[in-house]
Amino acid sequence: MDAVLSNDMLTREIGNSGIRASAIGLGTWAIGGWMWGGTVEAASIRAIQASIDNGITLIDTAPAYGQGLSEEIVGKAIKGRRDEIVLATKCGLVWHTQKGNHFFDYDGAPVHRYLGKDAIVYEVEQSLKRLGTDVIDHYITHWQDPTTSIDETMEALEQLKTQGKIRSIGASNTSPQDVAQYVQAGQLDAIQEEYSMVKRDLEQSLVPVCLENKVSILSYSSLALGLLSGKIGPDRQFGGDDQRKDNPRFSMANREKVAALMQAIEPVADHHSATKAQIIIAWTLQQPGITFSLCGARNEQQAAENAKAGRLRLNAAEIETINAAAAVHLTNLDG
Repeated sequence: MDAVLSNDMLTREIGNSGIRASAIGLGTWAIGGWMWGGTVEAASIRAIQASIDNGITLIDTAPAYGQGLSEEIVGKAIKGRRDEIVLATKCGLVWHTQKGNHFFDYDGAPVHRYLGKDAIVYEVEQSLKRLGTDVIDHYITHWQDPTTSIDETMEALEQLKTQGKIRSIGASNTSPQDVAQYVQAGQLDAIQEEYSMVKRDLEQSLVPVCLENKVSILSYSSLALGLLSGKIGPDRQFGGDDQRKDNPRFSMANREKVAALMQAIEPVADHHSATKAQIIIAWTLQQPGITFSLCGARNEQQAAENAKAGRLRLNAAEIETINAAAAVHLTNLDG
Protein backbone atom coordinates (compact mmCIF):
# COMPACT_ATOMS: atom_id res chain seq x y z
CA MET A 1 0.00 0.00 0.00
CA ASP A 2 1.24 3.49 -0.82
CA ALA A 3 2.27 5.83 1.96
CA VAL A 4 -0.51 8.13 3.09
CA LEU A 5 0.34 11.76 3.81
CA SER A 6 -2.81 13.84 3.86
CA ASN A 7 -2.71 17.47 2.87
CA ASP A 8 -5.00 18.17 5.80
CA MET A 9 -4.11 18.28 9.46
CA LEU A 10 -6.26 15.80 11.38
CA THR A 11 -8.77 17.72 13.50
CA ARG A 12 -11.08 16.47 16.22
CA GLU A 13 -13.70 17.85 18.60
CA ILE A 14 -12.96 18.42 22.28
CA GLY A 15 -15.65 16.29 23.91
CA ASN A 16 -19.12 17.73 23.35
CA SER A 17 -17.91 21.34 23.37
CA GLY A 18 -18.31 21.96 19.66
CA ILE A 19 -14.68 23.15 19.60
CA ARG A 20 -12.52 21.52 16.92
CA ALA A 21 -8.75 21.60 17.11
CA SER A 22 -5.77 19.96 15.45
CA ALA A 23 -5.17 16.45 16.76
CA ILE A 24 -1.55 17.49 17.28
CA GLY A 25 -1.31 20.05 20.04
CA LEU A 26 1.67 22.11 21.12
CA GLY A 27 2.56 21.39 24.75
CA THR A 28 4.50 24.24 26.37
CA TRP A 29 5.84 22.73 29.58
CA ALA A 30 9.42 22.90 28.28
CA ILE A 31 8.88 26.48 27.11
CA GLY A 32 8.41 27.46 30.76
CA GLY A 33 11.96 26.23 31.41
CA TRP A 34 11.19 24.63 34.77
CA MET A 35 12.60 21.09 34.94
CA TRP A 36 13.85 21.45 31.37
CA GLY A 37 17.12 23.31 31.92
CA GLY A 38 15.79 26.83 31.28
CA THR A 39 14.26 28.47 28.22
CA VAL A 40 15.09 30.99 25.51
CA GLU A 41 12.12 33.29 24.99
CA ALA A 42 12.82 34.30 21.37
CA ALA A 43 13.29 30.68 20.26
CA SER A 44 10.15 29.65 22.14
CA ILE A 45 8.08 32.35 20.44
CA ARG A 46 9.35 31.24 17.05
CA ALA A 47 8.48 27.63 17.92
CA ILE A 48 4.91 28.60 18.83
CA GLN A 49 4.46 30.67 15.69
CA ALA A 50 5.97 27.93 13.53
CA SER A 51 3.49 25.45 15.05
CA ILE A 52 0.60 27.68 13.99
CA ASP A 53 2.14 28.21 10.54
CA ASN A 54 2.27 24.42 10.10
CA GLY A 55 -1.37 23.82 10.96
CA ILE A 56 -1.31 23.21 14.72
CA THR A 57 -4.26 25.04 16.25
CA LEU A 58 -4.24 23.57 19.78
CA ILE A 59 -1.82 25.22 22.21
CA ASP A 60 -1.66 23.93 25.78
CA THR A 61 0.02 25.76 28.65
CA ALA A 62 -0.29 26.19 32.44
CA PRO A 63 0.55 28.73 35.15
CA ALA A 64 2.79 26.14 36.85
CA TYR A 65 5.14 26.01 33.84
CA GLY A 66 7.71 28.44 35.19
CA GLN A 67 5.20 30.18 37.51
CA GLY A 68 3.50 32.09 34.72
CA LEU A 69 6.47 32.29 32.33
CA SER A 70 5.09 29.81 29.79
CA GLU A 71 1.73 31.61 29.69
CA GLU A 72 3.47 34.96 29.21
CA ILE A 73 5.56 33.61 26.32
CA VAL A 74 2.49 32.04 24.72
CA GLY A 75 0.66 35.34 25.11
CA LYS A 76 3.42 37.19 23.26
CA ALA A 77 3.59 34.56 20.52
CA ILE A 78 -0.15 34.55 19.74
CA LYS A 79 -0.62 38.31 19.77
CA GLY A 80 -2.51 39.17 16.60
CA ARG A 81 -3.19 35.47 15.91
CA ARG A 82 -5.61 34.61 18.71
CA ASP A 83 -8.41 33.66 16.32
CA GLU A 84 -6.18 31.01 14.69
CA ILE A 85 -5.83 28.86 17.80
CA VAL A 86 -7.65 26.86 20.45
CA LEU A 87 -6.04 27.94 23.70
CA ALA A 88 -5.86 25.61 26.69
CA THR A 89 -4.48 26.39 30.14
CA LYS A 90 -4.93 25.10 33.65
CA CYS A 91 -5.70 25.88 37.27
CA GLY A 92 -5.19 24.18 40.62
CA LEU A 93 -1.45 24.49 41.28
CA VAL A 94 -1.29 27.67 43.33
CA TRP A 95 1.31 29.77 45.12
CA HIS A 96 -0.86 32.77 46.07
CA THR A 97 -2.43 30.78 48.94
CA GLN A 98 -1.50 27.83 51.12
CA LYS A 99 -4.95 26.28 51.12
CA GLY A 100 -5.26 22.70 49.92
CA ASN A 101 -2.39 20.19 49.89
CA HIS A 102 1.31 21.09 49.69
CA PHE A 103 2.62 19.56 46.46
CA PHE A 104 6.18 20.82 45.91
CA ASP A 105 8.42 23.85 46.36
CA TYR A 106 9.45 26.11 43.48
CA ASP A 107 12.57 28.19 44.20
CA GLY A 108 11.85 27.68 47.89
CA ALA A 109 8.21 28.79 47.66
CA PRO A 110 5.43 26.29 48.42
CA VAL A 111 3.04 25.26 45.64
CA HIS A 112 -0.26 23.72 46.69
CA ARG A 113 -2.90 21.65 44.95
CA TYR A 114 -6.08 23.65 45.51
CA LEU A 115 -9.28 23.76 43.45
CA GLY A 116 -11.53 25.81 45.70
CA LYS A 117 -13.88 28.27 44.00
CA ASP A 118 -12.00 31.30 45.38
CA ALA A 119 -8.71 30.14 43.84
CA ILE A 120 -10.20 29.24 40.46
CA VAL A 121 -11.84 32.67 40.14
CA TYR A 122 -8.50 34.30 41.01
CA GLU A 123 -6.42 32.05 38.78
CA VAL A 124 -8.47 32.50 35.62
CA GLU A 125 -8.02 36.27 35.79
CA GLN A 126 -4.25 35.91 36.15
CA SER A 127 -4.09 33.52 33.20
CA LEU A 128 -6.23 35.79 31.01
CA LYS A 129 -3.84 38.68 31.71
CA ARG A 130 -0.68 36.68 31.04
CA LEU A 131 -2.12 35.22 27.85
CA GLY A 132 -3.44 38.56 26.62
CA THR A 133 -6.92 37.23 25.88
CA ASP A 134 -10.46 37.55 27.18
CA VAL A 135 -11.40 33.88 26.86
CA ILE A 136 -9.75 30.51 27.41
CA ASP A 137 -11.05 27.84 25.04
CA HIS A 138 -10.27 24.85 27.26
CA TYR A 139 -9.70 25.24 31.01
CA ILE A 140 -8.22 22.27 32.85
CA THR A 141 -7.80 21.36 36.50
CA HIS A 142 -4.07 20.57 36.54
CA TRP A 143 -3.86 18.19 39.50
CA GLN A 144 -6.72 16.95 41.63
CA ASP A 145 -7.26 18.42 45.11
CA PRO A 146 -8.51 15.95 47.72
CA THR A 147 -9.42 18.80 50.11
CA THR A 148 -12.10 20.25 47.78
CA SER A 149 -15.18 18.51 46.43
CA ILE A 150 -15.42 18.11 42.67
CA ASP A 151 -18.93 19.58 42.95
CA GLU A 152 -17.45 22.87 44.22
CA THR A 153 -14.75 22.86 41.55
CA MET A 154 -17.25 22.21 38.75
CA GLU A 155 -19.62 24.86 40.09
CA ALA A 156 -16.83 27.42 39.74
CA LEU A 157 -15.88 26.21 36.25
CA GLU A 158 -19.48 26.16 35.02
CA GLN A 159 -19.88 29.71 36.34
CA LEU A 160 -16.80 30.82 34.36
CA LYS A 161 -18.28 29.20 31.27
CA THR A 162 -21.58 31.03 31.77
CA GLN A 163 -19.62 34.28 32.13
CA GLY A 164 -17.85 33.60 28.82
CA LYS A 165 -14.37 33.42 30.34
CA ILE A 166 -13.88 29.77 29.40
CA ARG A 167 -15.50 27.68 26.66
CA SER A 168 -14.94 24.08 27.79
CA ILE A 169 -13.81 22.15 30.85
CA GLY A 170 -11.06 19.60 31.29
CA ALA A 171 -9.32 17.73 34.10
CA SER A 172 -5.81 16.31 34.31
CA ASN A 173 -4.05 13.65 36.34
CA THR A 174 -7.31 11.94 37.23
CA SER A 175 -8.61 8.58 38.34
CA PRO A 176 -11.66 6.81 36.87
CA GLN A 177 -13.53 7.82 40.05
CA ASP A 178 -12.58 11.48 39.48
CA VAL A 179 -13.86 11.36 35.91
CA ALA A 180 -17.15 9.81 37.02
CA GLN A 181 -17.62 12.57 39.62
CA TYR A 182 -16.80 15.33 37.11
CA VAL A 183 -19.30 13.90 34.62
CA GLN A 184 -21.97 13.75 37.30
CA ALA A 185 -21.27 17.35 38.38
CA GLY A 186 -21.35 19.03 34.95
CA GLN A 187 -20.03 18.85 31.38
CA LEU A 188 -16.52 17.44 31.34
CA ASP A 189 -15.20 17.66 27.79
CA ALA A 190 -11.72 16.16 28.11
CA ILE A 191 -9.07 14.77 30.38
CA GLN A 192 -5.35 15.29 29.93
CA GLU A 193 -3.15 12.37 30.93
CA GLU A 194 0.28 10.93 30.33
CA TYR A 195 0.13 8.31 27.60
CA SER A 196 2.77 6.88 25.35
CA MET A 197 4.00 3.61 23.94
CA VAL A 198 5.93 3.09 27.20
CA LYS A 199 3.04 4.12 29.49
CA ARG A 200 -0.23 2.53 28.42
CA ASP A 201 -2.14 1.94 31.68
CA LEU A 202 -4.83 4.41 30.49
CA GLU A 203 -6.06 1.79 28.06
CA GLN A 204 -7.53 -0.23 30.95
CA SER A 205 -8.19 2.49 33.53
CA LEU A 206 -9.47 5.65 31.82
CA VAL A 207 -10.16 4.95 28.16
CA PRO A 208 -13.33 2.88 28.86
CA VAL A 209 -14.97 5.52 31.07
CA CYS A 210 -14.04 8.29 28.63
CA LEU A 211 -15.42 6.45 25.61
CA GLU A 212 -18.63 5.72 27.53
CA ASN A 213 -19.11 9.40 28.45
CA LYS A 214 -17.79 11.00 25.23
CA VAL A 215 -14.87 12.60 27.06
CA SER A 216 -11.83 13.31 24.88
CA ILE A 217 -8.33 12.34 25.97
CA LEU A 218 -5.44 14.74 25.45
CA SER A 219 -2.30 12.67 25.81
CA TYR A 220 0.83 14.37 27.04
CA SER A 221 4.40 13.05 26.92
CA SER A 222 3.52 11.14 23.76
CA LEU A 223 7.26 10.82 23.10
CA ALA A 224 7.93 9.96 26.78
CA LEU A 225 9.95 13.13 27.48
CA GLY A 226 11.94 12.51 24.32
CA LEU A 227 12.76 8.85 25.00
CA LEU A 228 10.70 7.84 21.95
CA SER A 229 11.92 10.68 19.73
CA GLY A 230 14.56 8.52 18.07
CA LYS A 231 17.12 11.15 19.03
CA ILE A 232 18.17 10.08 22.54
CA GLY A 233 20.71 7.29 22.25
CA PRO A 234 22.56 5.39 24.98
CA ASP A 235 25.32 8.04 25.11
CA ARG A 236 23.12 11.09 25.79
CA GLN A 237 23.95 12.98 29.02
CA PHE A 238 21.47 15.08 31.05
CA GLY A 239 22.56 17.88 33.38
CA GLY A 240 21.30 20.74 35.53
CA ASP A 241 17.65 20.50 36.61
CA ASP A 242 16.72 18.35 33.61
CA GLN A 243 14.20 15.91 35.09
CA ARG A 244 15.47 13.09 32.89
CA LYS A 245 18.84 13.02 34.66
CA ASP A 246 17.69 10.70 37.45
CA ASN A 247 14.62 9.22 35.77
CA PRO A 248 14.84 5.39 35.75
CA ARG A 249 12.97 5.36 32.45
CA PHE A 250 16.09 6.86 30.87
CA SER A 251 18.41 4.13 32.13
CA MET A 252 21.03 2.79 29.77
CA ALA A 253 19.16 -0.53 29.51
CA ASN A 254 15.92 1.22 28.58
CA ARG A 255 17.58 3.37 25.97
CA GLU A 256 19.08 0.28 24.37
CA LYS A 257 15.62 -1.34 24.22
CA VAL A 258 14.15 1.81 22.67
CA ALA A 259 16.99 1.89 20.14
CA ALA A 260 16.01 -1.64 19.10
CA LEU A 261 12.37 -0.53 18.76
CA MET A 262 13.43 2.38 16.58
CA GLN A 263 15.36 0.03 14.32
CA ALA A 264 12.29 -2.18 13.98
CA ILE A 265 9.97 0.66 12.94
CA GLU A 266 12.48 2.26 10.59
CA PRO A 267 10.92 0.61 7.48
CA VAL A 268 7.55 2.20 8.37
CA ALA A 269 9.19 5.60 8.78
CA ASP A 270 11.05 5.20 5.49
CA HIS A 271 7.84 4.21 3.71
CA HIS A 272 6.23 7.50 4.81
CA SER A 273 9.39 9.61 4.36
CA ALA A 274 8.87 10.41 8.03
CA THR A 275 10.96 10.53 11.17
CA LYS A 276 10.56 7.86 13.80
CA ALA A 277 9.11 10.46 16.17
CA GLN A 278 6.40 11.31 13.62
CA ILE A 279 5.51 7.64 13.33
CA ILE A 280 5.25 7.30 17.13
CA ILE A 281 2.96 10.35 17.33
CA ALA A 282 0.80 9.12 14.43
CA TRP A 283 0.54 5.72 16.14
CA THR A 284 -0.56 7.45 19.36
CA LEU A 285 -3.38 9.28 17.58
CA GLN A 286 -4.67 6.03 16.12
CA GLN A 287 -5.08 4.32 19.51
CA PRO A 288 -8.69 3.87 20.70
CA GLY A 289 -9.87 6.78 22.85
CA ILE A 290 -6.79 8.96 22.33
CA THR A 291 -8.14 12.14 20.74
CA PHE A 292 -5.20 14.54 20.84
CA SER A 293 -1.44 14.27 21.23
CA LEU A 294 0.37 17.15 22.92
CA CYS A 295 3.94 17.48 21.71
CA GLY A 296 6.57 19.89 22.96
CA ALA A 297 8.68 22.01 20.63
CA ARG A 298 11.47 24.40 21.59
CA ASN A 299 12.40 25.50 18.09
CA GLU A 300 10.89 25.90 14.62
CA GLN A 301 12.25 22.60 13.31
CA GLN A 302 10.66 20.56 16.11
CA ALA A 303 7.36 22.40 15.59
CA ALA A 304 7.28 21.59 11.87
CA GLU A 305 8.25 17.97 12.54
CA ASN A 306 5.45 17.50 15.08
CA ALA A 307 2.88 19.06 12.76
CA LYS A 308 3.67 16.64 9.94
CA ALA A 309 2.65 13.74 12.20
CA GLY A 310 -0.90 15.11 12.10
CA ARG A 311 -0.94 14.51 8.35
CA LEU A 312 0.25 10.90 8.51
CA ARG A 313 -2.25 8.05 8.29
CA LEU A 314 -0.86 4.63 9.19
CA ASN A 315 -2.56 1.58 7.73
CA ALA A 316 -3.63 -1.46 9.75
CA ALA A 317 -0.58 -3.50 8.77
CA GLU A 318 1.76 -0.72 9.87
CA ILE A 319 -0.03 -0.38 13.20
CA GLU A 320 0.36 -4.13 13.70
CA THR A 321 4.08 -3.96 12.84
CA ILE A 322 4.58 -1.19 15.40
CA ASN A 323 2.52 -3.02 18.05
CA ALA A 324 4.52 -6.21 17.54
CA ALA A 325 7.83 -4.33 17.83
CA ALA A 326 6.64 -2.62 21.01
CA ALA A 327 5.58 -5.96 22.50
CA VAL A 328 9.04 -7.38 21.86
CA HIS A 329 11.20 -4.45 22.93
CA LEU A 330 9.18 -2.48 25.51
CA THR A 331 7.38 -5.10 27.60
CA ASN A 332 9.97 -5.14 30.38
CA LEU A 333 10.92 -1.48 30.32
CA ASP A 334 11.98 -0.14 33.74
CA GLY A 335 10.45 2.94 35.36
